[in-house]
Amino acid sequence: MNILLATSEAVPFAKTGGLADVCGALPSELARLGHQPVLILPAYRKTRYCGLPIEPLNIDFIVPIGSKMVTGHLLQSRLPDGDVPVYLIQQDQYFDRDNLYSVDGKDYIDNCERFVFFCRAAMEAIRLLDLKVDVLHANDWQTGLMPAYLQLEYRGVPRYERIATLFTIHNMAYQGQFWHWDMLLSGLDWKHFNWHEMEFHGKLNLLKTGLVYADAISTVSPRYAQEIQNHPLGCGLEGVLQQRRDVLSGILNGVSYAEWDPANDPHLARNYSLKSVAEGKAACKQALQKELKLPAKPRVPLIGFVGRLIDQKGIDLLAEVVQSWLQEGEAQWVVLGMGEAKYHRLFETLAERFPKKLAVRLEFSNPLAHRIQAGADMFLEPSRFEPCGLSQLYSLKYGTVPVVRATGGLADTITSATGSAPDAPPANGFSFQEYSALAMNETLRRACEAYGQPEIWGRLIATGMGQDWSWSRSARQYVELYRTTMSRTRRTVPV
Repeated sequence: MNILLATSEAVPFAKTGGLADVCGALPSELARLGHQPVLILPAYRKTRYCGLPIEPLNIDFIVPIGSKMVTGHLLQSRLPDGDVPVYLIQQDQYFDRDNLYSVDGKDYIDNCERFVFFCRAAMEAIRLLDLKVDVLHANDWQTGLMPAYLQLEYRGVPRYERIATLFTIHNMAYQGQFWHWDMLLSGLDWKHFNWHEMEFHGKLNLLKTGLVYADAISTVSPRYAQEIQNHPLGCGLEGVLQQRRDVLSGILNGVSYAEWDPANDPHLARNYSLKSVAEGKAACKQALQKELKLPAKPRVPLIGFVGRLIDQKGIDLLAEVVQSWLQEGEAQWVVLGMGEAKYHRLFETLAERFPKKLAVRLEFSNPLAHRIQAGADMFLEPSRFEPCGLSQLYSLKYGTVPVVRATGGLADTITSATGSAPDAPPANGFSFQEYSALAMNETLRRACEAYGQPEIWGRLIATGMGQDWSWSRSARQYVELYRTTMSRTRRTVPV
């Protein structure tokens, strides 16, 4: 199959979140399975420093944006393994900026115009590059107009008439909502600005547009595909998703074990595998405690958290629970991440008061994230909602037992050590259902009790490290979804 993956970010060219990890890894796995993927994304300022060669193609184009015509250029590169072509849309007025979507916490005022241009340019690139495309795989609101353009403007055009579309939701909370007059920028007829198609509470909604016009819809875990069909995780679009539930599915993201494997991780004090996990983790824990200026206490559980310090990630629960544990419990804690200012102040204050129990690093550090995964005994992920989650999968590979809230991909990947059904997979962590500090506190205490029983703890570690959450598994599921989508491709707009 020939697959065109359209995205606003992909590792190593540009990244703000998990979308970039997916779109940077999936194409290479598809190529290994014998398919012909192509990746297309904007040429941001950051892409110049990605470490890969980027060359101009000397192909210019002009597309309509509202009442004006805008010129762009095509660049080319390849993913690091060298097998997957990457095309970048260059338009410096739109994309030559310090950040991808915002500055000083505020979205760029012309984000709608920027991604209208990207969608139109990506559609034109199919013709300009003479690409053969069986499946157009669009990702998140930034590409939501592409399925609409395919149906409303390219229907019947040679090279486009047999393209099937898959639209993947990475997070329903980000929808690309803009004022209604931005509909003019799209160039599509005003008749499509209605509650069946592109309008949402008086605004233009680009995520909704992709949901309505795509031949198939996916999200990044089976549980999340179910959750978003209901309030509140549907974020107002649960009705649209219920109407399209026959073409909605969930595929878990994968892990790149080339980067996340304790056996060859260059960031660790000592490498280890399942056979040497006891000695390896002990050495990594000691090194992490030294780095963070925590006392070297090998038998005291070390609990790690890496992520954004925002309520979606359950940081409000963590803030409440950690304060009581610091005063009463024996555990050590490490928190790595950035987010809301109130949480910065809180955790800095707690770290000053309890320097022997809590280490806080208000930054994003990939090397330290690796060392926390290796040196911690438990990894905490108490998310309010989590479309997929990757940190818990890293934890399993590193022999660090996850403690999670059972939502989205966390529920799909972590089987709790207590309360499991008789036919459930072997336990690989701990989870709780209710979003409350009490539920989280009780689950942490169960985990700490298990930590004190080496035989039970060893089984949890062995189960987690033995599981395969690689991209090869996920890519095969995408291939099947592509085939199913091609077989039922429709070319009519639902009414």
